[in-house]
Parts: sequence; structure tokens; C-alpha cells
Amino acid sequence: MQGQLLPWVLRGIELGRDVLEIGPGYGVTTRVLVDRAPRLTIVEIDPHLAGALDAELGDRVRVLHGDGADLPLPDSSFDAVVCFTMLHHMPSAAAQDRLFAEVARVLRPGGVFAGSDSRLSLRFRLLHVADTMVVVDPATLPRRLRAAGLVKPEVAQGPRSIRFRAFREPAPC
Repeated sequence: MQGQLLPWVLRGIELGRDVLEIGPGYGVTTRVLVDRAPRLTIVEIDPHLAGALDAELGDRVRVLHGDGADLPLPDSSFDAVVCFTMLHHMPSAAAQDRLFAEVARVLRPGGVFAGSDSRLSLRFRLLHVADTMVVVDPATLPRRLRAAGLVKPEVAQGPRSIRFRAFREPAPC
């Protein structure tokens, strides 16, 4: 995650001052982001994971228990929103689309949404036999990001993951 995935996903991305991470899980990426973002907020749906991250990192990270598809945050409050290898855990493509719309809502004009998710493979399917697995189709992701109100979507595919990024429209001059 630290050596390959995060550098690939964040290459060329300016996170800015206020960063939101959605769905950090156990906090592997959060532990890296905390040193890259002056102000980091995380939203985790699992109350136990949110509590553990708050206990460990709460003095350096604002930890919220909540749902990425219904963010408990004000409009236009973040320079960047990121999520890593969590979209497939959402119960449906419609829930993923609600998350994308929430990202567009909480991003400041010109802000960036960047992240990754796993590509479909036999190994990936076996890891999720008794778990939610709604794979993100890289071919339709740009259209879905645009439908959520984001612009300039880009999707790239690596051997096991996809990387995506899109922006909130900059404010008019």
C-alpha cells in the first residue's frame, strides 16, 4: 500500500490543506496521509474501526463515524477527498454513486477526488466469498463521476487495481 499503491494513486495530485479520507478501514492509508495533509478528517462506517482509529490517531486526525454516501459534513469543506480500495465494499452501484455525489458536495471548487479500487480477479473474488463485493467497472466510472457533478475524470488500470481522479468544477472568475 505505502510503497506502490498510494504513490501511484496520488502521483501528480496536490492534496491541499484540508483532506477527507472515506472508508479508511484499519487505517493503513490514514497513517501515511496524516503526514501529508495539514488537516485530515476520516469517515469510517464501522464503529469499532472508527473508535480504534480515534484512540490511536485522534490527536492528529479528526475521526467521524459515518457513511460515505451520507457524509455528516458541510458543503465545500475539503480541498481533496480520497478513498482507497473501499468502493467495492459498498452494497450497490447506486450507493457508490451516492458517495460520488457526496464527494462533489463536500469538495471545494477546484478540489480533487482521487482513489483506487481492486480489479476483478479470481483471487479478489475468493477473498470476498462471504463479503460484499460490488466491483467498480473502469469503463463506466468516468460517466458515473461526471453524473455526480465532477469534471475531468481519469481512470487508469494497473495489474490489480484501478486508479481514478476527478475534480469539482473551479469557481468562475
